[in-house]
Amino acid sequence: MKTIAILGPTASGKTALSIALALEHQGIILSLDSLSIYKEIDIASAKPTLEERQGIPHFGIDELLPNEPFNVVMFFELYNKALTYAKCHDKNLFIVGGTGFYLKALMDGLSQKPSISLHVKEQIQTHLHNLPETYAMIEHYDSAYAQKIASTDRYRIEKWLEIFLSANTIPSAYLISHRNKALLEDVELFEIETDKEALRKKIALRTELMLKNGLIDEVFALENHYTRAPQCMKSIGIKEVLDYFDGKYALNLLHEKITTNTVQLAKRQRTFNTSQFPPHIKQPLEKLYGIISETLHGEPF
Repeated sequence: MKTIAILGPTASGKTALSIALALEHQGIILSLDSLSIYKEIDIASAKPTLEERQGIPHFGIDELLPNEPFNVVMFFELYNKALTYAKCHDKNLFIVGGTGFYLKALMDGLSQKPSISLHVKEQIQTHLHNLPETYAMIEHYDSAYAQKIASTDRYRIEKWLEIFLSANTIPSAYLISHRNKALLEDVELFEIETDKEALRKKIALRTELMLKNGLIDEVFALENHYTRAPQCMKSIGIKEVLDYFDGKYALNLLHEKITTNTVQLAKRQRTFNTSQFPPHIKQPLEKLYGIISETLHGEPF
């Protein structure tokens, strides 16, 4: 059995490619999607339907209700479940999706963070009020970390501050010394390379189909049943519809809002895949099937 990871920005064709490969090469699929994990979020997540899955076992899809929490440790459990199934049934494992952080955590192992006191939390909030100044501090003390993040990346700047102010040490060094053993060491990475303008057109078309298929009704039902409190209600495709409900913009602008935010997400995904993973094969969708097939010792496409 082999483990293959297929990376790529949203709407690049990862799902269809993985299903085609799994059908041809006796595989199962582990989804790397933080929204497909939830039941009842079918249109906003663009998850494959049961018909589209063509009988291929999928893990990481429809595992939780929208108001149930999900984190990377739970993803590790899903990976172990999928791995056990693949080994027992002599299947190849395809790990597919846009949430690259989960895959990176599998490959690198998670680092244990120090406990954060109330005093440190207050200090962090003070620093976050001036991101340029705080980023300059990161460059001064921890240039290796600074090179991996944007100066406006509030989330990762906050994570750096948590370690720096709590452990009184350089986070890059701390994370290495407190890292757990990696769960996934033998994996081959491939990434779908897509022209930016072509990808925007694909995203726009997918957004149009989502709206035609009932995205607004789906979000209305989710809000009515689960409120806006769950983290998944802040996801792209859902949050824009909620803004529409609040009258922030008219219906005719909804398509453009979702498309624009999804394009920005795709850009972040490409940046993450380039900066956070080791060098790997990047090819257009039409070439990648054959390349992966050869890797799996099958006939090239």
